Amino acid sequence: MREIAMAVVAAVILVGPARAEEPTPDSGGGRYVFSTQSSGVLRLDTQSGAVSLCRQEAVGWVCQAAPDDRALFEREIARLQSENVALKRMLLAHNLALPPGATPEAPAAQNPPSLHLPSDAEIDRMATFVGELWQRFVDTVARVQKQMFNKS
Repeated sequence: MREIAMAVVAAVILVGPARAEEPTPDSGGGRYVFSTQSSGVLRLDTQSGAVSLCRQEAVGWVCQAAPDDRALFEREIARLQSENVALKRMLLAHNLALPPGATPEAPAAQNPPSLHLPSDAEIDRMATFVGELWQRFVDTVARVQKQMFNKS
């Protein structure tokens, strides 16, 4: 439903005159900014930051979310976190106080997640349990079918 509403908004904006060089703001509150491109119209949601490429197709206007490079963001976040930890260590090494609310280490650096994998014996016990459970289920289904057959 939301996609239909977005497509209608894009269609209404695109039907009117639009300048190719300038983004066209949404006059109903300024949530969306549109920019004409050779392959369609880019729509920027100024509240969420989501970018979509809208274009006219046989079924009407279609908007698809533009992919962002999440890996790039994750690398930058990791770099900034490690830089933050290094700067905190430098401040502490020079006997300087950390800013209010700052902790000496990033929480992720203090408590790295640990992963406990099951042993082969635990896996074998689980496989045996699941096998027995499955057999009980099959027996129950067979018993119910037999009761249903005898009632008919």
